[in-house]
Amino acid sequence: MRSKGTLPILLGLLMIVSALGLSAYNVYDARHAEEAALETVAYIHEVRPIPESTFTPELMYHLDEEVEIPDYVLNPNMEMPVMHHDGWDYIATITIPSLELEIPVISKWSYPALRVAPCRYTGSAYLDNLVIAGHNYASHFGRLNELSEGEQVLVTDSDGNAFTYQVKSREILQPTAIEEMVEGDWDLTLFTCTVGGKARVTVRCDKVTDY
Repeated sequence: MRSKGTLPILLGLLMIVSALGLSAYNVYDARHAEEAALETVAYIHEVRPIPESTFTPELMYHLDEEVEIPDYVLNPNMEMPVMHHDGWDYIATITIPSLELEIPVISKWSYPALRVAPCRYTGSAYLDNLVIAGHNYASHFGRLNELSEGEQVLVTDSDGNAFTYQVKSREILQPTAIEEMVEGDWDLTLFTCTVGGKARVTVRCDKVTDY
């Protein structure tokens, strides 16, 4: 005769095995994402052009100097150019020195894309309203909650134009707070899920200067 306690024990063991399997898959998934990001950043560095001169808006008023004005300054509504690699379109790299992090940014967000790299959620670096979503992998946006006010974030587009930002605030938003995520006069917003996905760690930044 089977003991009444056998079934709960078997169910408990099954849950443990399932949890271990899910944990192992998550570790594999995160590791694969890290390797893919590193490889893509290396590729972008190899093929992305380096601007011949440094541009700042102030240079436009120095008529005695020959200044090459970037296309995005003349036409800020232009689409951010993409760089194709391994089946994905990338618009930029994002560098966060305090986290020792440099990762590519995919042009359009989707759940499959988020497993590869952070993605543009909406906006543009040229219009000062860029919002970037990232998975909470440690090699992606998993450490956003460590950022403090005043720390720098650098976004470099596919043409080599770089935009420097400074962290101004960090907040927690609910998954349903879509309008709150994109509203406000923020030049750059970064966000990711908390562990378990119950909320969104959101970092707001203001632009310091363009290059």
